[in-house]
This record gives sequence, C-alpha cells and structure tokens, in this order.
Amino acid sequence: MTGFLKKLVRDLEAPIEARGFGTGWFAGFFALLLAAAGLSFVIALRWPDWFATPELAIVLKSSGFRIVVHATLLASYALALLSLLLRPRKVLGMTALMVALAGTILGGASVQPREMHDWGVFFGVDFFAVNLVATGLMFAPLERLVPHRNKQRLFRPEWREDLFYFLISSMLVQLITFLALAPSSYLNAHGTVLSGIRAAVAGLPWAVQFILAMFLTDLTQYWFHRVFHRIPFLWGFHAVHHSARSMDWLAGGRMHFAEIVLLRGVTSLPLLTLGFLPSVMQAYIGMVYVYSSLVHANIRGDFDRLGRFIVVPRFHHWHHALEAEGIDKNFAIHFPWLDRLFGTHYFPKGRWPKGYGVPEAVPSGYLAQMRYPFVRKAG
Repeated sequence: MTGFLKKLVRDLEAPIEARGFGTGWFAGFFALLLAAAGLSFVIALRWPDWFATPELAIVLKSSGFRIVVHATLLASYALALLSLLLRPRKVLGMTALMVALAGTILGGASVQPREMHDWGVFFGVDFFAVNLVATGLMFAPLERLVPHRNKQRLFRPEWREDLFYFLISSMLVQLITFLALAPSSYLNAHGTVLSGIRAAVAGLPWAVQFILAMFLTDLTQYWFHRVFHRIPFLWGFHAVHHSARSMDWLAGGRMHFAEIVLLRGVTSLPLLTLGFLPSVMQAYIGMVYVYSSLVHANIRGDFDRLGRFIVVPRFHHWHHALEAEGIDKNFAIHFPWLDRLFGTHYFPKGRWPKGYGVPEAVPSGYLAQMRYPFVRKAG
C-alpha cells in the first residue's frame, strides 16, 4: 500500500513535460478531484449526523443534488478510464477509479441515510467537497492557462501539507465556528447599547451594507494582521502561514488553528453585531472564500491601476515576499488604501517578489507546525 501511495504522489508531482494535453495527466487529476468530491458527498448523505454541515442540509436534501452526485461519479469514471487509456503510468487513473468505486459501493446517488446516535457533533465532509470542487475547478485551470510562474507545478513542493490544512479547516468547521462566534454571541447577548447602530445599518441599501461590511472587516483584519506581525509570540502562529515557499490558490489555506479561530472571531464581530442583513453576511463570506484563494493564486497580471483600489494577487504576493522591502507590508485584504493610510503600502510597478517564505526554520508537517509557536525561540 505504501508503494502504491508513493507511485501516486510521484505521478501527481510529475514534471511539466509529462503533463501535457494528451498524456492523460489532466484526465487523471480531474478524475481524482471529482471522485474525491463524489465520495465525500455520498458519505455526507449516508451519515448526515456526523459528516454533513447543517447549513448545507437544504442542498443535500434537494432532488437535484443527487443528480449532481450521480454526474460527478460518472464524470470521474469517464475521466479515469480516459487517463488509463492515455497514460503509461496507470496509478493516477486507477486511484480515481477506486475512489469513485468506493462512492458507488457506499450507495452512490441513491444512498439512504443511516440512523445513528446523534451527539450533535459533525465533521464537514460535504463542506470540504464543496470547497475543493469550487476552488479547485476555478483556480487550478486558471493557474495553468495564465500562470505568473510558468514552471511552477500544480502539485508543487508542500502541496500535501497545504491540502491537509484545507481538509482540517473544512472538517472542523463546527468547532472553528463555535469558538470564533463566541465573542459576537456574547456581545449580542449583552450589547444593548448597539441597538441603535443595528437599526441604522439594517436600514441601509443592500449594496451599501455589503461595501460597509467589506470595509469594517478589512479595517479590523488589518490591525489584527499587523499585531500578529509585531508581537513575537503571535508571530509564531502567523509564521506558519508565511512559511509556504510557493504561492498558489491552495497556499492560502495554510494557517495555524489558533489563528483561524482568533481571526474569524475578531473579523466576524462587525458582521454579526452591527445589524447586517443575513444575505449580506452570506454573500460576503462566500466572496471571501473565493477572494482568499485568488490573492494567493499563481496568476499573472500586474494590475497596476486596479491594484490601487482593490487588492490583487501581486499586491498580496509582496506581503509574502522574502525581500526586505516587502516585509511587514500590505496587510489589507480588500482595500490597499488602508495600507497607504497607515504607512505600510508597497506595490512597485510591474515587479513581483523573487521568493516567498520566512527566514526562520519553520518545521514541516501539520503537528510540528501546530507546536511551533510554543517552542519557537524569538530571534
């Protein structure tokens, strides 16, 4: 089994020359992506008490969703067979075929829920699948069509580590949400002084509310982000995010568990306590998931003019730069003029960083990186 996994990883990390159209690599990759999504959907449908996110229950219960599951598994079968026909190395297509087969054996699109003791605890397998399909199908092709770094592979070094972060943050969405919403829940229960502000915000037009939500969360996040760069102990947590030596859509998911909880807890305060419409909050959260992947993505385009008004990938890439001029710069997530206002703006025309990461030795591996802030010696 270990030998098979090593062959799979080697095929996923194959050089660009062995990944061209017609080699079966892309068919195998998308077969594996769709098979993993299909299996996750089937697991969520079969054991909804443990593996389905309550917010997605209405989607899972719709008749159209089972058609999507069926189509996803069929597409993975077709692409897996195409990969097996075209590719000399069969491990990628065979893995996708086995994963899709597992989804089918568990019941496929016609699977029925299994009754079990509901402890009120769930793991967001469906949330992981939706995230993976939405962002993977959106950014993986873009990074191949218009890459900034042409030689950077989709499965570049550290991809397994970053994918595991992606999985953990999706699977533990219930725990993260519970901890992150604690501050706003307390304020909503005891902050009667905010009632007038809530009424005023609720009376604003939808578009104004959305822009205001972007501004307030960005302003809050700016100072949260900046504090994590300035205080040595807090930097140990944030250094995990900056330790990625390659930038792409998957790198944005690398973040210490404690920082995820604190960041979401702080940035959700204005959203959840000031009276914004639920639809505004939902639209903003959906936008942030996509935007976070976008600003980390390996996508070309200097966007010198546009980058003066909204954050573009090159702006945020400078935040991750190894070059001295990029260190402690560009903290904003939406509006770069916040950095200009507070003196931390750096956006040289037409220039990209030459390297990414941190000068200190952040260890590899999820568990080692979770321990790192507590064992790190401040320099």
